[in-house]
Amino acid sequence: MSNNPRLVVAMTGASGAYVARLLLSKSPWPTILIASRWGRDIYSRECGPFEELVRLAGETYDAQDLSAPPASGSVPTAGMVIAPCSINTLGQIAAGLADNLISRAAHCHLKERRPLILAIRESPLTTINLENALKVAATGAILMPLTPPYFMFQGKRADQITLHELMDAYVDRLLALMGRHMAATWEDLR
Repeated sequence: MSNNPRLVVAMTGASGAYVARLLLSKSPWPTILIASRWGRDIYSRECGPFEELVRLAGETYDAQDLSAPPASGSVPTAGMVIAPCSINTLGQIAAGLADNLISRAAHCHLKERRPLILAIRESPLTTINLENALKVAATGAILMPLTPPYFMFQGKRADQITLHELMDAYVDRLLALMGRHMAATWEDLR
């Protein structure tokens, strides 16, 4: 792994795997992909063969490989996005657990004060989920539920908007949080 900052994209076992595909495709940074066993399974169910996703990533590591570069805070990254982020992963991060590469890399991003965005994909949320979300937000993580910016489709009827367009707009917003310029914003639409 070189010294060029990479975007770490992690997938856990929640619905919404298409977002990881778009992130890898649209990232202006080289990418690292980490997927949990259930993240791989969900991707295969929702999007097709996981190997297609691996081909989009610059580097791929197994979630159980705690010797991989993202397990160290000394390895430079542009940030980390967990998309989709299961409630289980949110709970692990909130509890300070680092027993797999996803939670360990998330811990490294928090301690190094690098961007960590959690694309939560569960609802409704329990009080426990909300308390875990508050804990990770207090340490610097950004929680961005997997909800597209509907305002980006002003002038289109709901039945004219595709799932791809919704998720594409969501990923643009995600990347904007990490410093990438968005092609269109609310200001352009109003």
